[in-house]
Amino acid sequence: MGVLALLPEKESTKVPILQAVTKEEGVSLLGAVFPLLIADGAFRDGGVLLLCFEEMPGHFLIPGLSGDGRNKLTECVAALIADAAARESQRPTLLTIFDAMVPDIGSLMDDMHLQLPSPPWYVGANAGSESFQPMPCLFDREQIVGDAVLGLMLADQLPAIVKHDYPVSKTLMRATSATGNRIVTINNRPAFDVYQEIIGAEYGVALTRENFYQYAVHFPFGVVMAVDVLVRIPVALDDDGSLVCVGEIPPDSMLRMLKAPELAQSTCVTTICNMLENRVVYPTPFNLLTFYCAGRRMHFSEHADAELKQLQQDLGSALVFGALSLGEIDSNEDFDLPRFHNAALVCLPQKLT
Repeated sequence: MGVLALLPEKESTKVPILQAVTKEEGVSLLGAVFPLLIADGAFRDGGVLLLCFEEMPGHFLIPGLSGDGRNKLTECVAALIADAAARESQRPTLLTIFDAMVPDIGSLMDDMHLQLPSPPWYVGANAGSESFQPMPCLFDREQIVGDAVLGLMLADQLPAIVKHDYPVSKTLMRATSATGNRIVTINNRPAFDVYQEIIGAEYGVALTRENFYQYAVHFPFGVVMAVDVLVRIPVALDDDGSLVCVGEIPPDSMLRMLKAPELAQSTCVTTICNMLENRVVYPTPFNLLTFYCAGRRMHFSEHADAELKQLQQDLGSALVFGALSLGEIDSNEDFDLPRFHNAALVCLPQKLT
């Protein structure tokens, strides 16, 4: 058997216990540390969640993504896809958990995708500290590392659903200078100056450097793609007026300003449940592995608990469990390309046997 273990940040010192027990019992182990866990439809800061597999799926843990690890990712995924094809299974799902401090996850996934002859479905989340300070957050039986990614190639996996339901403003602007997850200039001006003006003009908010952290989570950027808009939440403001976001901002990409909805306006949970029902998952006994964005929780504050409880209640007998994430991954439904999100709910049904 094998185990995927999810720990909250407060329990990160307990990783050696899991490593020792699984090593002694000969059980394969992969795991990640998140800001919080989700259990029984509620956020938890203690304990451990164990997702057990009768037979451990093909998997990897790759450190050093800022160096040689980038090339190893493509090699590992290609090998697991070939193994799935040899077993004559349906198109597999690649579940990845990245260290949130890796600044270019979107590009890394895109580069990998272009080199794969038959890509899988993509789904995933980011681990680490909600303070966005570096910490070792991914582990197996032998090590706990940062600057890394772990992956599980899941065969015969029910389709994942990833939604954020954030409305898009009319204002269109260009990231004229951007590096990784940092926007330096918008429309050839310091990014903060433009951000400040648009929030004031469209939403009547007097944004300053002092109250930046109070408002930024409620007014993320939207990176305009061919068929959708990807949320990017600003998490830091530099002295030169550049903005650091969760997730990459490609240079010269078009941006829109987003305003996170109030919970009463959000149809996210209803949409997720309808999609589960439409995909003929609902009649099948299942539990729901769920990653809930930390930025979304910051926006909704105490109402985030209500959204999570609504998901649990609407699903009835299904158990909702998982973790608070720092970025989310799925596949574009039209082009099968990997996408990196903020502010999203990731829902991955797990069949009960």
